Amino acid sequence: MHATCVIYNPAAGRGRAERLLKALPPALAASVELRPTTCAGHATELARDAANEGFAKVVAAGGDGTAHEVANGVLQSDRRDTVFSVWPVGSANDFAFTLGMNRWWALRERTGATDVLDIDVGRVTTANRAVYFLCNLGVGFNGMVNGEARRTRWLKGLPLYAWAFLKSLVKHFDRPTMTIRFDEREVTTPTLALSVLNGQREGNFPLRPNASLTDGLFDYMHATRLTRLHLLRYLPAMARGRLPENHRLVGLGRARRIEVRCETPLCVHADGEFVCVPNEGVREISLEVLPKRLRVEVYPPAIYGGWK
Repeated sequence: MHATCVIYNPAAGRGRAERLLKALPPALAASVELRPTTCAGHATELARDAANEGFAKVVAAGGDGTAHEVANGVLQSDRRDTVFSVWPVGSANDFAFTLGMNRWWALRERTGATDVLDIDVGRVTTANRAVYFLCNLGVGFNGMVNGEARRTRWLKGLPLYAWAFLKSLVKHFDRPTMTIRFDEREVTTPTLALSVLNGQREGNFPLRPNASLTDGLFDYMHATRLTRLHLLRYLPAMARGRLPENHRLVGLGRARRIEVRCETPLCVHADGEFVCVPNEGVREISLEVLPKRLRVEVYPPAIYGGWK
């Protein structure tokens, strides 16, 4: 049996992912079994089966959506020793960036050794489902940006999300009143967006560049009564990871548990995959950190976006 199971969408990038995987360096290809997906959600099933079959490592070859599905499968399995990894061949690779695996993938024929790290995982719960997330979760405007990004096929990376951001600024600008509880502190205010991060980035924007995967805390950005002009003004700061620390309309902080109640139905994504959309009528969610719940492969010289 091969040591590593690689799960991927053969149609991703018009077949680009499959071509890259079938051209792996021989030393890497010898230890790999490729398992393609056939439909949405199939990656979770394949990952759960692979972990239960005893693969030492289960890899998501794709973007954040593929990583989200595969990680959920590993986390649903009976195994706690399976190593999860990401090979970034998708349009958004936020989690791979935090792990340093984007740099490892770029240098895979001549790179150094990877390592294994036990990291925190987020879990979001609604009235009828619970989903794990790895890197980020977005509520409100951020969920709408995610939807626009999913409908755009001609861009990738930061340009894709900047374009989706601008489209959402025109089409989806709204600030419903939300009551949000950050551990023991509760606020009720009109809310444009809430970003909850385990990693550093959401939609390629490094919103919380000092976020840690192992501190048992979420980092969050809570945007309240911001105007369209505010958003345009702070777009360059978001792209550079330099949001203002003391802005009266932007709350930055850390929490172990977050609860959200909204006067209107919520739009929420986790790692780029929808948890709920407005027509589902979900008005309440809760989030919690599961400390050091998942073993992941990291590339130490480039972890947290660094490079030594």
